[in-house]
Amino acid sequence: MDSQTSQSSQASAQESQKTQGSQEPQEEAQASQASRPAPSAHTFQVDLRGLVDLLSHHLYSSPRVYLRELLQNAVDAITARRAEEPDAPARVRLHADGGTLRVEDTGVGLTESDVHELLATIGRSSKRAEGLQEARSDFLGQFGIGLLACFVVAERIRVVSRSARTPDAPPVEWTARDDGSYTVRTLPDSARPEPGTTVHLQARAGAGEWLAEERVLALARDFGSLLPYDVRVGEEAVTDLPAPWDRAYPSPAARRVALARHCHDLFGFSPLDSIDLDVPVAGIRGVAYVLPSAVSPAQRAGHRVHLKGMLLTERAEQLLPDWAFFVRCVLDTDSLRPTASRESLYEDETLAAVREALGERIRSWLTGLAAGDPERLAAFLSVHHLGVKSLARHDTEMLRTMLPWLPFETTDGRLSLEEFAQRHPVVHFTRSVEEYRQVAPIASAQGIGVVNGGYTYDSELVEALPSVRPGTAVAELDADTVTAHLDAVDPAEELALAGFLATARAKLDPLGCDVVLRAFHPLSVPALHLDDRAARHERARAEAETQADDLWAGILGSLRGSAPRARLVLNHLNPLIRRISSLGDAELVGTATESLYGQALLMAQRPLRPADSALLNRAFIGLLEWATHGEDGHR
Repeated sequence: MDSQTSQSSQASAQESQKTQGSQEPQEEAQASQASRPAPSAHTFQVDLRGLVDLLSHHLYSSPRVYLRELLQNAVDAITARRAEEPDAPARVRLHADGGTLRVEDTGVGLTESDVHELLATIGRSSKRAEGLQEARSDFLGQFGIGLLACFVVAERIRVVSRSARTPDAPPVEWTARDDGSYTVRTLPDSARPEPGTTVHLQARAGAGEWLAEERVLALARDFGSLLPYDVRVGEEAVTDLPAPWDRAYPSPAARRVALARHCHDLFGFSPLDSIDLDVPVAGIRGVAYVLPSAVSPAQRAGHRVHLKGMLLTERAEQLLPDWAFFVRCVLDTDSLRPTASRESLYEDETLAAVREALGERIRSWLTGLAAGDPERLAAFLSVHHLGVKSLARHDTEMLRTMLPWLPFETTDGRLSLEEFAQRHPVVHFTRSVEEYRQVAPIASAQGIGVVNGGYTYDSELVEALPSVRPGTAVAELDADTVTAHLDAVDPAEELALAGFLATARAKLDPLGCDVVLRAFHPLSVPALHLDDRAARHERARAEAETQADDLWAGILGSLRGSAPRARLVLNHLNPLIRRISSLGDAELVGTATESLYGQALLMAQRPLRPADSALLNRAFIGLLEWATHGEDGHR
């Protein structure tokens, strides 16, 4: 054996010794563990009163949901029985007297073992019982909270049930109190001769109003109007089928009238129009009602969603795309998932797909109006153009469709972008309302077409115009562009007014404003204040620098930009400007310049800084003093 093989053998032996040495303590540890007693299992102790308080104050929005839970249990029980007996009766009856409530159903019922397993175990759902797993999609409840919610209004719950699956089993009674105690006993056959379940509630102190017949009827109709079974409170029918959007009407006009009445009863307004929401792949049927007045895009819409006929929520905010804030929906679905409280929708891929499908349906309605009913479209856009603009900025096809219809504020009046682009080779626009107001009169007089892009979404849509209308030129209008379109004054005449211009510039220099002389129309405008965002930012920075301490002044100074200053453009064609320029009193020229500056600011409807307000006051007082001195001298 060579030396390398010998070394390998020695290493293997040493490793084997280490392994054997390490196994001995492990075997001892295992033996020690085996001699110890096995840990005992414990179950959580639930404080039912504390849990009910949690439900009523944090999970559920109102005690009214107790009735939904009762209806849900009854409907699910009937659905379970009909899965095995298609011809089984399907009735739910509610009887209330203010202190007690009795709910009877002809559902699948329970045996004594079912009662122990399902009713007395929090979190267990009868939908998980053997034989029902394949039918889960037909049930409303998915979380097994069940009768627990009834303790929100009741201090005692009594359930009498007889199983349809085990006809020989006797009726069973389960009685529970809000302190967490319950009893179970079997009853004679006469107590419940037919399969089904009866739930008795006894109101807790202060909750009797929730069990009054009038309140129970109102809640039952609100929650269960679209349920597929015969539900009654006393002798009053609860269900109202088929749904208004599924009923047959003698004419389209009659259908619109009926849906408008339904909308008024449900939401409290008469709609501009109604949009059918039919998405078979998602099991959705319903209608969207168009609001008759404009609303803010930030206002969250509340939609009514029924899940397999049972009202799930009246405040489904995430049902539609954000741009569709101009409609209110009511629909029934069998595909969306509720949250644990069953008062809102679970955000998942299914809801995202449904949201997209409903948005497409509303988009198709708009396209149809544009193609076949321009009068109704114009009436709609006069109220809800903001919502359509919100959609069009993300949807090129919608922008192309709506281009001839969407209104914009322009120097030619209120026009669509299509009509405006036909009139002007270049579509100029401003990004703020203030910029538009300061340049619109002058630009219009010079033949420059300008769109006010200061309103929500407008500048984005103007910039997107070339993508749907090839060949269209779009340009942002700034102070330099306006100044370039104004006629220059003859150099000799401007030189003759050099002293006047120097005095005016010196007066406005502390305000960060330059003075230029141009000739432009209309003649009635003596002066024009031109200011762009870069100049305003630089002016704000300079003001902040003068008020800051040494540290911040240094930081702000390092941010100093080379942005152009604001300009007061004096109109050489205006008679008032000609008279002021001929004045020989430098102080009076300064006061007049300040007055022109203030008047130009007011005409542009720009917000005034403290320095601007002080200037206006000073100029006004100065003119009054000059006028009164002149009057005294004349006398």
